[in-house]
Amino acid sequence: MKILLLENIHESGVQVLKNANFGEAVEIETRKQGLDEDDLIKALDGVSLLGIRSRTHVTERVLENAKHLQAIGAYCIGTNQIDLEAAALRGVPAFNAPYSNTRSVAEMVIGEIIFLMRGLYGKISSLHAGEWVKSAVGAREVRGKSLGIIGFGNIGSQVSVLAEGLGMRVYYYDSVDKLSIGNAVKMSSMEEVLRVADVVTIHVDGNPDNTNIIGDAEFQMMKDGAHFINLSRGHVVNLDALHKHLLSGKIGGAAMDVFPKEPAGNEKTFSSPFLGMPNVLLTPHIGGSTEEAQYNIGEFVSGKLVEYMNAGSTFAAVNFPRIQLPSVKNTHRLLHIHKNVPGVLSQLNTIFAQNSVNVLSQYLGTDPQIGYVIADVDKEYNESLLHDLQKVTNTIRVRILY
Repeated sequence: MKILLLENIHESGVQVLKNANFGEAVEIETRKQGLDEDDLIKALDGVSLLGIRSRTHVTERVLENAKHLQAIGAYCIGTNQIDLEAAALRGVPAFNAPYSNTRSVAEMVIGEIIFLMRGLYGKISSLHAGEWVKSAVGAREVRGKSLGIIGFGNIGSQVSVLAEGLGMRVYYYDSVDKLSIGNAVKMSSMEEVLRVADVVTIHVDGNPDNTNIIGDAEFQMMKDGAHFINLSRGHVVNLDALHKHLLSGKIGGAAMDVFPKEPAGNEKTFSSPFLGMPNVLLTPHIGGSTEEAQYNIGEFVSGKLVEYMNAGSTFAAVNFPRIQLPSVKNTHRLLHIHKNVPGVLSQLNTIFAQNSVNVLSQYLGTDPQIGYVIADVDKEYNESLLHDLQKVTNTIRVRILY
């Protein structure tokens, strides 16, 4: 088995894969950088498991050429860098780490709120230049101020808890109905949040529908001098509109950790019209980049890849029917991945009967595209079983685990 880990996956994830009992020799290749499409296709020759972060894009063309690939691990929260539909239709589940860096991102948001409210960026820069500028003008406490949160998922709700601990009043909006936490006030629209907040922080996912959900009209709605923070996705904010309102003073300050176009590696340069603006905090997509978060992400995602390869578990997959069954002793476990069309399970059971297979347990999970069957069977059956299962109409992949 060959495993390829890109973009400097934390050693905790490498160790989980090294310690896994895959029942065969394992070759693990690690690289610090991401790969473009052509280089990735070459690198995936013979690879069963691929680990990436946010820079490497797994396109349909990549998947078409990755004949041995069985699963993908996204060692991050987002999965929009993977063509999830194309992966599913080739029997390749994808796993991510939706919770592992939640605290790290939330803490950074709180730090940036304080930085912006106190105007610390300018004070620090001037003192480094040898200028002693001691003034309270424009510096405010966060206690008693209103925080607006757009997106009240794992990170947004954690930010809410931390902000309340600082004495902030929290207002939030989510497109999905979410119960409030603590004293946070649920608003009926994003516009209501924008109008009451002294600081707005956005925490939505990478869905293309979220492109430019904050633009000129939304900045106009905000309080004069309000601050804006984005640690979610680069494409959710119209940067031209933000730049205009920062120059006019309508927006008092901003913090951005994500951008529509980001350098492919640390050796690359970054350009932006926001460079040098004293009321703008720019960071290189490091919201989740703490030692604790990277350790947890590595361990979690690698663990899910091991569970899939050894037991067929897809409970944490983002593009597959979610199935997790306990191991059964003295059996063989069969996995059958197929297009979700009527009659496949009936064909499978007919083949089991024809091959003298005694089925001890069986589970079928489906989504709109994929059907996924796990069956534990007695070890005695005809040698033709695997061949017969592969011939079933609309079969994508068949595996015998143990």
